[in-house]
Amino acid sequence: MKFLPSVRVVAALFAAAISSLQAQNPPAPAPGAPSPAKPSAQPTPEPKLDWYDVTKWGVEGRAWGDLERLRWFDRLPANAVGKVSPAVWDLSRDSAGMMVRFKTDATTIFVHYVLRSDHIALPHMPATGVSGIDLYARDENGKLRWVGVAKPDKKEVRQAIATELAQGSREYAAYLPLYNGVDSLEIGVNAGAHFEGLKPREAKPIVFYGTSITHGACASRPGMVHTAILGRHLDRPVINLGFSGNGRMDAAVGEFLTKVDAAVYVIDCLPNMGPADVRKKCAPLVHQLRAAHADTPIVLVEDRRTTNSWIKPNRDKVHTENHAALRESFDALEKEGVKNLYYIPGDDLLGDDGEASTDGSHPSDLGFVRQTAVFEPVLRKALGE
Repeated sequence: MKFLPSVRVVAALFAAAISSLQAQNPPAPAPGAPSPAKPSAQPTPEPKLDWYDVTKWGVEGRAWGDLERLRWFDRLPANAVGKVSPAVWDLSRDSAGMMVRFKTDATTIFVHYVLRSDHIALPHMPATGVSGIDLYARDENGKLRWVGVAKPDKKEVRQAIATELAQGSREYAAYLPLYNGVDSLEIGVNAGAHFEGLKPREAKPIVFYGTSITHGACASRPGMVHTAILGRHLDRPVINLGFSGNGRMDAAVGEFLTKVDAAVYVIDCLPNMGPADVRKKCAPLVHQLRAAHADTPIVLVEDRRTTNSWIKPNRDKVHTENHAALRESFDALEKEGVKNLYYIPGDDLLGDDGEASTDGSHPSDLGFVRQTAVFEPVLRKALGE
């Protein structure tokens, strides 16, 4: 005698079959619905590594190296406390512009670093730019080219920055975070690989004093701010003294600028200033620099026009008035007989199509590339190239 399965058993078997089919062929999301989350990529497993502390050989972009620091990676020395404004001091603790060089034949490179702040990203700037380490290598033609970037998601970062590299020994340059500070930094390479820390170059640096744009907002990676790109193009060390919202041609900052034997000083503070302040503070800052360095080129930079100023007449008027004030100051300084002054107009710094910023004010990577193209010929002329 045969037993027929009950209705309940048949229903259960049918439901299981349908569930299996759905698992193999999930339905497409409804129009407008978010796609289902995918599992995140697993981090590269850490092989056996040899670790090297970069403070043992030094980083470029760290001026006044013989003066005491409260933290090794601070941009300004400890004696700046009480001299510069509290805001400038706090911002100086970001590692913008610092770059460490090394040579290795490793095929795997890791970084291990601890950030000053757990604010890893900004609303308009990714974590890779705010808090990442950005790696470049010198190719067979001597050009520094991008290799990889750390992708931080917490205050302590320990991860691969480059794997499966081509065989051979080469020079590397790693740019430090733009809008975060660093408490410690080590470079790790596969065990047994040759490694040589390269001391900062002795060539005179290009010193940039400016605003959030100089500071690096809003580059996607530390190597994409114009100061870094110019450093690569001109093959020179760079010191980045961009202070977000606080680049105002201050004499207190000027005092520290005079202590650097620069190849060129670039003064790019107008986005944080108005015409009256430009007229009041530009000439004194130039005289302060010139009194300490009689022949060092000084470049004065107009502010960029925000990329939506074409439809915002009040904003456009501020740019026009700022430009006029800086031009007046420049002309007056030249009339006084101040030599070796250079000038960069601002109208073309971000192009004319409105596509080169993240928020109208701060350049995107495209904006920084365009800004580099305007700066570079002026700097080459100032350097006598």
